[in-house]
Amino acid sequence: MARYALGTKQHPRFLWRVFWLTRTLVDLALSQEVYAPHSIRIEGHFTLGGLFPVHTRGAESTPCGDIKKENGIHRLEAMLYALDQINLDDQLLPNITLGVRVLDTCSRDTYALEQSLTFVQALTQKDTSDVRCTNGEPPVFVKPEKVVGVIGASASSVSIMVANILRLFQIPQISYASTAPELSDDRRYDFFSRVVPPDSFQVQAMVDIIRALGWTYVSTVASEGSYGEKGVETFQHISKEAGGICIAQSLKIPHNPKLEDYDKAIQQLLETHHSRAVIIFASEEDIRGVLNATKRANQVGHFLWIGSDSWGLKSSPINQLEDVAVGAVTILPKRSSIKGFDEYFTSLTLENNRRNVWFAEFWEENFDCRLLSSSKREDTSRKCTGQERIGIDSKYEQEGKVQFVIDAVYAMAHALHNIQRDLCPEHSGICPGMEAAEGKTLLKYIRNVSFNGSAGTSVMFNKNGDAPGRYDLFQFQMTNSSVPEYRPIGQWVETLQLRLYIQTTTLTISMNLSASVALGMLYMPKVYVIIFHPELNVQKRKRSFKAVVTAATMSSRLSVKPSERPNGEAKSELCENPPTDPMSQATKKTYVSYNNLRI
Repeated sequence: MARYALGTKQHPRFLWRVFWLTRTLVDLALSQEVYAPHSIRIEGHFTLGGLFPVHTRGAESTPCGDIKKENGIHRLEAMLYALDQINLDDQLLPNITLGVRVLDTCSRDTYALEQSLTFVQALTQKDTSDVRCTNGEPPVFVKPEKVVGVIGASASSVSIMVANILRLFQIPQISYASTAPELSDDRRYDFFSRVVPPDSFQVQAMVDIIRALGWTYVSTVASEGSYGEKGVETFQHISKEAGGICIAQSLKIPHNPKLEDYDKAIQQLLETHHSRAVIIFASEEDIRGVLNATKRANQVGHFLWIGSDSWGLKSSPINQLEDVAVGAVTILPKRSSIKGFDEYFTSLTLENNRRNVWFAEFWEENFDCRLLSSSKREDTSRKCTGQERIGIDSKYEQEGKVQFVIDAVYAMAHALHNIQRDLCPEHSGICPGMEAAEGKTLLKYIRNVSFNGSAGTSVMFNKNGDAPGRYDLFQFQMTNSSVPEYRPIGQWVETLQLRLYIQTTTLTISMNLSASVALGMLYMPKVYVIIFHPELNVQKRKRSFKAVVTAATMSSRLSVKPSERPNGEAKSELCENPPTDPMSQATKKTYVSYNNLRI
């Protein structure tokens, strides 16, 4: 069967780096099974690697924890779904099939690095002359498949770790979820691309939201690692450039945190009691840990969270913590639900999905039951029948990154298709020229693809391998049925567009509105213009879930200086030219109080 070659001629410096790397890792590579039991392998002319967080991080002594139904299984199945669609398409890669090798990262960068060695085994020469079977005969090694490109990873820290290995072997990588700004560095991560925008765009959207709401004093919380720390670092840089925003505290949640780490973070945030808005760049586990600590501190409703795309529209970080999360504003790259995937996923059963080695574990978790053979569940005595159906006997909602996984696979397929078109004009399949193509060639074609993705939006990359910035904005709100849910409040496509329907349970939001908007509000029903003293702007906390939004201001200038803001003084060590008395220069303003008002 034909294979996609990466070429044999390499620069001497490159060969030296490969030499010392492989010498360091050869023992580990040899110790791994060529076809590891905890992986998915489907044969094809071209093999794509896949990296997914099928499981959570395990305890200290074990690499893997519980299965991740949405972030793990949904995303993994999205790759298999895309693979099926491409292999059935006689217009895309005709007479060529795509295979796959999917590995579990267990949400841990070091474990993912070990797993990703599987992708480069075919490119390393191992000395097995001293290896013998028990009968004295030399072993027969099955040559591993060559992986031409990798889809993944999810977490930025994992993508960074894996990218450092893949670039040495010139294997292109397309991530469906990693958004850390440092991955835009084409000098260090030259074989890395992504179908999601980098956090630098997301941070600009956050800064625009804060400025639109008129806040001048915020805190930040980050997970330790590339995603969280670089996200906050970018926020600090862009907010400083924008001006008028002071950062009260920047806190970091350490790797493998304990309960007291979360409790300590909340206590530190409470020390700056005037800063109640918190920007959070954190993993799902850390978001949940921070919300839990807030509840333990009896501070439900004290903070207004602005969550990055790691929060987005997810239910897992806020499950049974909805009262703490109400009012949170979250951001998410624009995406759509893919109907074809819903039909595919809800039709999966234990019988027709034997290719997914983790599907039985998902089945037990999803239906809260135990399979008769080798079950890992001990918290239920209910037996699985195998007749359960996804979406009927269990809740189902498509995970938010499914679209991007599909687009990443299609980007790789379109690049391979264009290579075949250009190098094999007289062939309907693979030709010798395509077999001899290098990884750099595939990378070049990836960076030049342009097609309509699974949601109908364009898929393309800039010179750094980044996708364009397009975001939807949401708020977790109470509804008429008293069941909170995420509701859209606007979008960011180069500029901020808010269609406000903002609730605050315990916190008054201060906003800047143009004179024309403020005047227009006078004619809306249930809107009352009241003259307040500025110092009364920060209201006492209430237990009501009604939206109470206090909007500034019809002063002569549209932008108000930080010294005129009544939401607390700034720390001098974190702000330039901090006000000595935030109330001293305050002037009388007109405030508009309204309930559930759309603009």
